[in-house]
Amino acid sequence: MNVDDRKATATVNQHLAASGLRRTPQRQQVYKALVAHPDHPTAEQLFLRIKQTTPKISLATVYNCLDALIACGLVRQVAVDRGAARFCANMDEHFHFHCESCNSITDMPLKGAALARKLGLPRGFQARRLDMTVHGTCRTCSARVRA
Repeated sequence: MNVDDRKATATVNQHLAASGLRRTPQRQQVYKALVAHPDHPTAEQLFLRIKQTTPKISLATVYNCLDALIACGLVRQVAVDRGAARFCANMDEHFHFHCESCNSITDMPLKGAALARKLGLPRGFQARRLDMTVHGTCRTCSARVRA
């Protein structure tokens, strides 16, 4: 197990324990797969990745693990249009850029409190989290169109 794997395992175990959830190898695998490939996969894509090394894992197990990881604050669900939900292990404040050409999703840094002030929230309202997706064309797809 490399340093990144040990760090991911320690992180997931700590969050699960703090939330009163069991630490399971499957939850660890799902979290590590999300951290290793931050491309915002669907549950089905994640299932296919994990199945390569763990052939006995089921799609239902992946969904259940994702639910637990969301519940303990390690993963967020990303909804883009009407497509399948995608999942993100980046819990820093950020928004998503969705390329409508190649369907990729890219994390974009965000300063939540500053943006919440700019949104003009009514007095007394407090933003806890901001979920935002910008739709357009990524740099690679834009360059292809211009060529």
